[in-house]
Amino acid sequence: MNNNFEYILFDLDGTLTDSGEGITKSVQYALKSFGILVDDLKELNKFIGPPLKDSFKEYYNFDEEKAQLGLVKYREYFAEKGIYENKLYDGIPELLEVLKKNNKKIVLATSKPEVYARQILQYFKIDKYFDFAAGADFEETRVNKGDVIKYALQEANITDLSKVIMVGDREHDIIGAKENNIKSVGVLYGFGDVIELTQARAEYIVKDTEELLNILL
Repeated sequence: MNNNFEYILFDLDGTLTDSGEGITKSVQYALKSFGILVDDLKELNKFIGPPLKDSFKEYYNFDEEKAQLGLVKYREYFAEKGIYENKLYDGIPELLEVLKKNNKKIVLATSKPEVYARQILQYFKIDKYFDFAAGADFEETRVNKGDVIKYALQEANITDLSKVIMVGDREHDIIGAKENNIKSVGVLYGFGDVIELTQARAEYIVKDTEELLNILL
């Protein structure tokens, strides 16, 4: 496979880290403040990936004001506990190490607030591999994946889009890449599945970090 990708954009949740526990517990905490009790955290896996405010609206019919309040409650738990209820997927530090040795520029592009995203990279000691970390803002003006990717490309001064690929686990990553005219690869070890990634028309779909490396190098 003759790929010449110079710039690799990575999603965070479900791609670099298995953040399911922290995110679902934060959502559970937020819902509880509205008197909505969810015992099975698996039910809340659908909140992993998409912008949170959209998910509160979609799955619990919150209006704008209530969704905003849900976000505030979510962050109460997440900033203190949820951010650390998280673990790196197998092979991620090694993958980043190899990419760096091959002179790839590595950029984070996540719908998670940038402040938290940078904290997480530091916590797992993988921040040294990233040339730039792009995330959402707290004001929610930059939260959709397409907007985050556009911001990442601008801030990292990337102009040759033919040399860029986005790595993610959900349809939002793939759709956001398409909106910015860059290629994408979907990973199956995260929270999305082969149907979702195929329907979103990912150029590549891989099952593990080994297969991912073959495409990125």
